[in-house]
Formats: sequence, C-alpha cells, structure tokens
Amino acid sequence: MRISVIIPALDEALALPQTLRAVTGLQCSKPIELIVADGGSQDGTATLAQQLGARVVSGASGRARQLNLGAAAASGDVLLFLHADTLLPADGLLQVEAAVSKGALWGRFDVRIQGRPWMLRIVAFMMNQRSRLTGIATGDQALFMTRAAFDTVKGYPDLALMEDIEISRRLKRLCSPACLHGPAITSGRRWETRGVWRTILLMWRLRWAYWRGTAPDQLAQRYR
Repeated sequence: MRISVIIPALDEALALPQTLRAVTGLQCSKPIELIVADGGSQDGTATLAQQLGARVVSGASGRARQLNLGAAAASGDVLLFLHADTLLPADGLLQVEAAVSKGALWGRFDVRIQGRPWMLRIVAFMMNQRSRLTGIATGDQALFMTRAAFDTVKGYPDLALMEDIEISRRLKRLCSPACLHGPAITSGRRWETRGVWRTILLMWRLRWAYWRGTAPDQLAQRYR
C-alpha cells in the first residue's frame, strides 16, 4: 500500500513549508508520494514546494480542479488530500494504513483547530460529532480514499464550493467513512480573520442553501 499525499495550494508560501516538513516526517510503512497541486500562485509557493521535495503540478485555480489534478498525477493506492495549513499527527499515515487494511474505502480525521479563541474547541468538537453522525466530511478533516473509490465516484465534482461535501455524499454510497481520531490540526485563521460566530453562521447558511439546491457558484460568491 502506497499513500499519495496531495496538497492543493494557492499563494500558501507562509503556511506550506511547515506542512511539507511535517508530512515528510510522518511515520509510514512505505515511502510516500508528496504532490502539491498549485493553482497559479504568485508568491513563490511552487518553488518552495519543489525545494522541500514535493512534486509540483500546476493548473487552473479552484480547489476541486487542483485536487483532481493532483490525483491524476498520483500513483498511490491511497490518496490523502491535505490542506496547506493542516498538520497530521506523527502516526497519521499509520492510522490510514490500518483503516484501509481493515477494509475502509475512505475516511477522515478528527480535527483540532489551532487558534486563540476558546470557541474553536467547540467548533472542532461539533465538526467531529456532525461528521460521525452524518458520514459527511470536510476538507479540513484530511479526507483519504483508495484510488479505486476515488475513480468509482469520478473524483471531486467541479464545484466552486462544497466539493468536499459532495464527494463525501458520493463516497458514502459505497460505505461509511472511517473516522480516525488523529487529530489533524488545522489553522484557525479563517475563523480568527472573519470572527468565530460570524464564520459559524456563514457556513451553516451556506450548507443549508446547498442542501436546498443553491448553485455552488452563488455560494462561493457569498463565501468570499
């Protein structure tokens, strides 16, 4: 079993080096493949990634497109999609290997949000519990899946937003996700910049609108 770690990036020169160094230090039974899917960064992200040992593939911006671009270049039996500001525990890949060895086709990690506001602990707890109850995961939780499962659902849907929600829905038809304790530690910059409560309410409204059929392009405009 070989794992390909795919990181979509767009102007992530500040956060990406720490993530790449952390990935290269993760425990794994076999050497991993590390791919950065760059969406046209202007801050030297691609050069930094190459210097730190990642294979860089470049294409149009858009998270879903970048994730699919990275997957197309990957040769691993298992694909793990990691945000540029998210760190896995030292044994994170071993957790993935163990889950897949037991028959899991896909899964995600429990998440911990790094930041000063105490509410971020509650946000992370709710994310993890909601994911367990619904079988739906978000990109912050470091989704992983076998290559066969990825191909079966035809990869990430080309959506401007909610691509992680939609691929979870499709994968859920194959089987329930493996919920790994991790935790994956993700940056709280989004919540700190916009305000914790404001961000929570925004995401609730966007997800509700998505379930009601609002076009992802419209949701992306609201998100921005």
